[in-house]
Amino acid sequence: MKPADLRSERATGIEPGMVGPALPDASPAELRAAMVWNLRAALNVAALQCEFEPTLLTRDNYNAILRDHSKELSTSYATLERYFIRMEKNNKKAGQTSFDRFNTRVYSGFSTVSAQLSFCTVAGDIGHDALFLKPGTLGELAHDRMRELRRSLSPWGEQQFLSKQARPLYYSYRLPDFANVKCWKKDEWVAKKCGPVPPLL
Repeated sequence: MKPADLRSERATGIEPGMVGPALPDASPAELRAAMVWNLRAALNVAALQCEFEPTLLTRDNYNAILRDHSKELSTSYATLERYFIRMEKNNKKAGQTSFDRFNTRVYSGFSTVSAQLSFCTVAGDIGHDALFLKPGTLGELAHDRMRELRRSLSPWGEQQFLSKQARPLYYSYRLPDFANVKCWKKDEWVAKKCGPVPPLL
């Protein structure tokens, strides 16, 4: 009903975990490329993981982003590939292996189960915004919203009825002892034998 407000400040790309594995000695252009590539990876994961809620349009929006921002995505890929080759002392094969390992870690970093609702909500919103960007400006969106996307990977739960002081993620309940047959008679709890029904926690 009401998702958490996860908006946050602009990221540079040097923050720990912001682009997945650290990129030592990366130039600003290389960090921007990494941010774009992380955004693409996140929206790709969302396209596959969020189809349980079709109104988010994560798959359709992702496909449109691939088409509309193909040039910037290709440039980002090439920039990152050159970075890894450079870091492997211009050994192209070793650089490609490092880049493949980086990609694997980036993609797996956006896979979530416990926070699927918050991740899909944020990814859907970002994918929608990306549709209205001019070509060449996907990097700005990545810098502006990557913190929010990373924060969405933690479970937040329903916000409408929670106080600002305490925001439990889940409610837990104590259930009656279903295995103890002496506590039941014709599907009714026998309080005389087993006490009152356990209260909700």
